[in-house]
Amino acid sequence: MKVSLIDPLTVDDDIIIKHKEKIESLGHDFEYFKESASSDQEIIERLKDTDVAIITNKKLTGNVIKNTNLKLLDVAFTGVDHIDLEACKEKGIIVENASGYSDDSVAELVIGLAIGLLRKFDKNYENMYQVKNNFLLGGLLRDKKVGVIGTGKIGIKTIELLKAFGCQIIANSRTEKEDVKAMGVSYVDIETLMKESDIITLHIPNNKQTKGFIDKEKLDMMKEGAILINCARGPIVDNAYLAELLNQDKIRAGIDVFDMEPPIPEDYPLRNAKNCILTNHVAFFTKEAMEIRAEIVFNNLYKYFDGEIVNQVEL
Repeated sequence: MKVSLIDPLTVDDDIIIKHKEKIESLGHDFEYFKESASSDQEIIERLKDTDVAIITNKKLTGNVIKNTNLKLLDVAFTGVDHIDLEACKEKGIIVENASGYSDDSVAELVIGLAIGLLRKFDKNYENMYQVKNNFLLGGLLRDKKVGVIGTGKIGIKTIELLKAFGCQIIANSRTEKEDVKAMGVSYVDIETLMKESDIITLHIPNNKQTKGFIDKEKLDMMKEGAILINCARGPIVDNAYLAELLNQDKIRAGIDVFDMEPPIPEDYPLRNAKNCILTNHVAFFTKEAMEIRAEIVFNNLYKYFDGEIVNQVEL
């Protein structure tokens, strides 16, 4: 069986070499690339004669998938909306992911963005160099009412950190969890959450049901001066209308994800909006998370060799 790692995993070469030697000791071939491909045709070439592909968050089109003989797609990422899953289903390809590798990393950036906005980091440059008076009177995270939309693993990690800061937490999720309620979190309907929260943080996937979920109607429900944080998926928010509200000084936002992967076009509304802190889709991107991710995807592979399917994505 041939295994191809077609995207870099952003870990030390020693880690890749260790797994390469183990895979080859089990009688399989292993090929890895240190840079991502620049075109579909290059990906197809890399996957020629490949049985198992390890990929990250780079787009994998139906055109590529239909021109392979893959048996397993081992995704070094949590979300899989960058993959043509319908094409995988048609080809009978098993898809696995690395769910859980960056839970702590994402949750910590949510806290960082919340504090950054409360302490007006976005206005810091102007204050230091362009004005004489100090306009950076901030606010505390403590005692803020925070609405968490989505109480999966990352949502729960975020709740744990928010509790440590002394926040009051309400939540909305497709499934209400008893362990979340035991943490003192109250589940409420989405309208109540949008209207009552000082800070709203999103932790839901991007799919047919959630695309545009935070729409104009919901954004208009937010309290004046409230904060929206999105470290989940860009398309779950109406970002053009969000930018309008930001420019009208009605709300603030911390955004790590967009309607496209960075680089962000010059005319993209959020790129030029006021009252926001933008980060470059880095919530998942810490050294520790990358190492955990590598261990998960290679464990997926070894389990597959043993005839066991783990972390399978429903197609």
